Amino acid sequence: MKRGYKKLLIFQLIMFFILILNSFVHNILGNYSTIIFLVLTLIIFKFLFGIEKDRHRFTKDIIFDIIIFLLVFFLLYYLSGIIIGFARTDNYYNYTGFTTFIIPIVATTILKELLRYQVIMKSEGSKILTVLTCLLFIFLDVTNPIFYNGFLSKYDAFIFFALTLLPAISSNVVCTYLSYKVGYKPNILYLLVINLYQYLLPLVPNPNEYLASLINFLLPILLGYKLSGFFRLTIDEEIERDYNKKTMISLIIPTIIVIILVYFTSGYFHYYAVAIASGSMEKVISKGDVVIIEKIEEKYDELKEGQIIAYTYNGVLVVHRIVRIIEDKGEYYVYTKGDANPNEDNYVVEQDTIMGTVRFVVPYVGLPTVWLNEI
Repeated sequence: MKRGYKKLLIFQLIMFFILILNSFVHNILGNYSTIIFLVLTLIIFKFLFGIEKDRHRFTKDIIFDIIIFLLVFFLLYYLSGIIIGFARTDNYYNYTGFTTFIIPIVATTILKELLRYQVIMKSEGSKILTVLTCLLFIFLDVTNPIFYNGFLSKYDAFIFFALTLLPAISSNVVCTYLSYKVGYKPNILYLLVINLYQYLLPLVPNPNEYLASLINFLLPILLGYKLSGFFRLTIDEEIERDYNKKTMISLIIPTIIVIILVYFTSGYFHYYAVAIASGSMEKVISKGDVVIIEKIEEKYDELKEGQIIAYTYNGVLVVHRIVRIIEDKGEYYVYTKGDANPNEDNYVVEQDTIMGTVRFVVPYVGLPTVWLNEI
């Protein structure tokens, strides 16, 4: 083994030792201490080995491919939210959100990928050092979960393996591969988007933890498979592809449309859409129609008999017509009835449960959503 390889191997082993201590003895790598650790590691690395500049020929092409890949992913992911549901994220656009989540993620991601690239370049194609580098960064991702998991039962071990270790393996294998091929910039772009979107977007799909783990495991593999074809083309045949920008535009437009529709149907705007799943308002509103609802926003005094309103009852959204309104000490109590029902509803609708009033009816548009919910 070359002398430079031995020195790099010792450097990696020392990092492994520090991560072992952090995982099993005393946890010291929190959000900002991890940033400090990575900065110090890069400084020491520069002193021992020097720093390689990123001069890869096809970086811009790969970044373009990654952007297209992410657009397709988010297009499909948000469409899947129609089935798996959506969740509103907390507001991270404040001091606590930035300092606790966003800044640590950005800083850690950039520093890790800079360090990964430097180690990979100094490995000079050595398979042993490249594999060790990949294992080192997998360990860096899981060191804190190892410490806090406890592994008190087989279930704890399974949760760690399924939800943490497998996604960390696939992500770091692909990022190590990309770092070797095209440098650190594509990795930074991909990881920042994947790790930050749930903090920056106010509405995201809501898969259960196992589905989320499967997505996190498969997504890097699919990206690596997609980009491997580009590397074969450029390295084996030395042919540069001529990208067509219309491809990106053709993906951006439907992605924006889908996200707007998702936000619209999720009640995030002043107006939102709801698919009707019953025939209780037949002749006026049929099963499978979509109704456009205007939020009432506490203007209960504007409610009138004969209006069709949307409200929640026992956790279910109901769209029925107002037949009576009673006001008592500033509180409004509403009685409703479905047009196709023979009798009034046998409950009182309290004002706090009223979502809004129906403004428009769009026939048949909601049938796919109703069918999927009935499966």
